[in-house]
Amino acid sequence: MDGGAGHMTYPWEAPPEEGEAIEVAPGVLWLRLPLPMALDHVNIYALDEGDHWTIIDTGMKTGRTEAVWERLLDGPLAGKPVGRVLLTHHHPDHVGMAGWFVARGAELWTSRTAYLMARMLILDVEERPTTQAEAFWRGAGMDAAHLDKRMSERPFNFSDICHDLPVGYTRVQEGEVIRIGGRDWDVHMGNGHAPEHITLWSRDDNLVIAGDQIISSISPNIGVYPTEPEAEPLGEWMEACERLARYARPDQLVLSGHKLPFTGLPLRLRQLLDNHHGALARLEAHLDRPRVASDCFAPLFKRRIDDGIYGMALVETVAHLNHLLKEGRVTRTRRADGAWLWQQGRNDNAGRDQDIG
Repeated sequence: MDGGAGHMTYPWEAPPEEGEAIEVAPGVLWLRLPLPMALDHVNIYALDEGDHWTIIDTGMKTGRTEAVWERLLDGPLAGKPVGRVLLTHHHPDHVGMAGWFVARGAELWTSRTAYLMARMLILDVEERPTTQAEAFWRGAGMDAAHLDKRMSERPFNFSDICHDLPVGYTRVQEGEVIRIGGRDWDVHMGNGHAPEHITLWSRDDNLVIAGDQIISSISPNIGVYPTEPEAEPLGEWMEACERLARYARPDQLVLSGHKLPFTGLPLRLRQLLDNHHGALARLEAHLDRPRVASDCFAPLFKRRIDDGIYGMALVETVAHLNHLLKEGRVTRTRRADGAWLWQQGRNDNAGRDQDIG
């Protein structure tokens, strides 16, 4: 596998078929599960432990996913139980089936933040939007049609697409070396896309399990949500990419949570960082006059944002605006209807509001 410093390669042109597996390294199987959304799949990796399997991430709880897992357990994984589930981060397409495996006898391993976030969100069942969510959407300048629709619907709940998680788990920490699939792996935490996101770096060969921290052909969604409206995840994600670049080599085979495995990791990290620096520059130029977050899609995404991805676009836009605010490159004021107006301008009290009306 040639992954020269100046280019990326994709050793497999196509993913495994549903219910099938591709061996990407000795004792390491690549599986793919369907998702009912625009990003229609999640990658799962099964590592051979001799008498059982460790799986990395689990997919979302749906009837189709459970049926695919049954086919995988009867097919490529036949003869051994899943003895351990390791979750890279707390998002439902990675966590959703974890409780299903734990109920069958598997151990659960993940970072403390991922476990606490997932367990909290699964237990937090909401029948109607909270006042905090409404205030966040209004603050982002959500258009009236989208806001009315959201306020009239039952909110998205993790519990709808995730099995319950157990009370106990095994914590995975930054700097640890853990043994999985006959290899020793260094644990390095990512951030930004999800807090305390696990990435694994093999000491014995060229494998890197990156989850959603690093993906080959798309940038991970980096969003701000009503739970922490002043968060600055973009800066945290960029810091993590710069830190992880110290361990990156061109020959490493990167196994991500979505899209295809690839080599050329140093280049990919540079591309991802350059992409966001470019987006920030375009956004700052766009703020030559006051604008709400929902008016800022064009410079960030350079394409039409339809209803299916409106929510993800909005939270990512707020993340970029919060980053500019924390760097002191923009100011914001509160409009009478509750929306934040953002504009170019030096803010010497970085991260604070210049004026709240």
